[in-house]
Amino acid sequence: MQEAIGKASVLVEALPYIQGYLDKIIVVKLGGSVMDDPTAERELLRDVVFLRSVGMQPIIVHGGGKEISKAMDDAGLEPTFVQGLRYTDDRTLAIAEQVLCARINKRLVDALIKMGVDAIGLHSLTTCVLFAEQLFLQGEENRRIDVGYVGKVEQVNAKVLRLLCQAGTVPVIAPIARDFAGGKLNVNADTAAGHVAAAVKAEKLVMVSDTHGIRRERDNPDSFCHSLNKAEIGELMAEKIIDKGMIPKVEACLRALEAGTRKAHIIDGRIPHSLLLEIFTDKGIGTQILQS
Repeated sequence: MQEAIGKASVLVEALPYIQGYLDKIIVVKLGGSVMDDPTAERELLRDVVFLRSVGMQPIIVHGGGKEISKAMDDAGLEPTFVQGLRYTDDRTLAIAEQVLCARINKRLVDALIKMGVDAIGLHSLTTCVLFAEQLFLQGEENRRIDVGYVGKVEQVNAKVLRLLCQAGTVPVIAPIARDFAGGKLNVNADTAAGHVAAAVKAEKLVMVSDTHGIRRERDNPDSFCHSLNKAEIGELMAEKIIDKGMIPKVEACLRALEAGTRKAHIIDGRIPHSLLLEIFTDKGIGTQILQS
């Protein structure tokens, strides 16, 4: 009896969130080692199905860097990195597109459909909603550094995404964009998620990865930040507490907030049902980022 009462209490706690997010778009970015664990990936997708089933409109943007690296290794290709970015030549782009679009994206879409929701893959091999320009890095004396077929997102087809959401379909976006001449460019999945959330005016952006969120002291769990605003994020970046792979995640969150998204979150997808715990409970489990 006590266990049943406990379950009822959880549902009661979730009720105002379910009511508040009815028909609202929630952008979920999947990445990190979570996608290397079939069980963790499946449970996260089940959480997305739950969101859709209670009237929310989820959009998934996914990465897949580790699977790309493995595929390149299998093909005998040695990755080259320039200022932390993978140099993308013709063969690397072909492998990235095969892994991200034909393998990972299809796997996610098929899993969602088996779980009972309509889903569609959006990428360079189907309908593309991401449009980008070639990215050049800045070198010494303001020289441009070419990193190949790497892009920066310039435009998102928000109309298509909203129509799909309103029809009850979950869009699943792979980060291979089209340029404005019809070519293809590999874009950072975190950055793409931020642009998608901004374009559709999402209610929430949730970055799901294998990071605990944000701490004021990297190795001190007691310094974990449950909530930060834009000014506090700026301070942590200036102090280089937020660095490396956390930077594109945080920048994506800030981009979404500036476009009208109410809250952005960074959560650890290795925790069972982390997505539901962050959205439907009072305390949450990750770091929420607010405009002010």
